[in-house]
Formats: sequence, C-alpha cells, structure tokens
Amino acid sequence: MAERLRREIAEQRYPRGVALPTEAELCEAHGVSRQTVRRAFQDLVAEGLVYRIPGRGTFVIDSQGKYIRSSGSIDELMALSLDTDLDILDPPSVGIDIEAAGRLHLDTDDVVTMRFRRLHHGRPYCVTTAHLPVGIGHGLLDIAEFRETGVRRNMTVLSVVQKVAGRAIAGADQTITAISADAEVAALLECAVGDPLLRIDRLYFDHAGDLMELAINRFNPARYTYRFQMRAHDG
Repeated sequence: MAERLRREIAEQRYPRGVALPTEAELCEAHGVSRQTVRRAFQDLVAEGLVYRIPGRGTFVIDSQGKYIRSSGSIDELMALSLDTDLDILDPPSVGIDIEAAGRLHLDTDDVVTMRFRRLHHGRPYCVTTAHLPVGIGHGLLDIAEFRETGVRRNMTVLSVVQKVAGRAIAGADQTITAISADAEVAALLECAVGDPLLRIDRLYFDHAGDLMELAINRFNPARYTYRFQMRAHDG
C-alpha cells in the first residue's frame, strides 16, 4: 500500500492542497485493513512525503521539485525502478582499476565497470559508477539492455547483479561525503561546475559477507533529498 501511494505521489495525482484518499476509502478500494493503511501513511510521513492534519486529511509535502527517497534497505533501492529511469552512459567493460579492486578485496586489479544515470520525470539527479568482480561482472556483458547507451525503464542494476550472481544482496556498507562537481559530472547532472554534490559510496555484500559491487553515486542535491530514519533499540 505504501509503495502504491508513493507511485501515485510520483505521478503527481495529488497536487498541492488536494488530500489523499482517507483510510476508509483506501480500505474499501483495495480490500485491506485499516491497520495496513495506517502503517502505510506512517511510513510516508516518516519519509517526508506527506503530512497529516487531524480532521482535514493527508497531504503531499511540497518538495520544490526534488526527488525524495527513503533508502534504509536494499528493497527500497530495488524499488527505484518504480518511479525513476535508468540511463546507460558507459556499457559494462573489463578493465584495470587498482582502487576499486582494492576496495572489493580482489586478488587482481581487473574489474567490470559501468556508468549510468538515474532520472526522475526525465531530469537526471544521480550519476553512478559501478565496479564489480569479474566473476559477477562478466554476466552483465551479455545483458542486452546494458550493451547500448540510452534510457531504460523499469529496471535497476542491483536487480540484474543479483540475477547474474545467483545470490541475493544482503546489505551494504555506506559512506556519505560532500564533493564538488567537475565539468563532466556537472554536464551529466545539469548543474554548474563546482556546485556541491552528495557522494554516497556503497559496498554491497551477500549473506556470506562476500563483496558483490562497489557503487560510487554522485547526487545533485538541488534535485534529490536523501532521508534515513534512525530508531533506538527496544530496551
């Protein structure tokens, strides 16, 4: 239910000042319990997508055109295909990258590297360089959608990595820093050279702890807001 509402919000079905359907209306329309709908609304409030006014309803927060995404789990990263598009910039290829190979704890300096953007409503907000061990990355070389540049819909690189690796991504170690845009990335993200960018590096691993991918993401903060909710452990 929360994902359905996220998609409808992304499609701008609820403009400023127009309330979302009530809990009762959603229960009747989708055949779910009131508790399910209430939990979905709680998730959207926590993500900063909506706000609730007692007695009036639930409304979409005006994010001034930014793409707001909660990324607290691998499943949420996989769900990027629901409301953003994948734009292949450089198809996968085998090459030498000493730094990436070191961060992936590989025995050689060979990695498979590809580069892509993600777009929201046709506007690029992120450029990603993905490095993979050759054993996994070779599987990407044969993916038709990755062999040519251009926009692809309804897919994520992570989902394909899981498929070709034959095992699930269990988690990621994440590092967040601030950098400035160089000329190439500025052109790709439609910002000015020297503008501040949000850099998020993620090292993805499987359930055995083996590293599967290093993704270096550069976000344009004028078009993207990163939200992460922290909770205290019970007790």
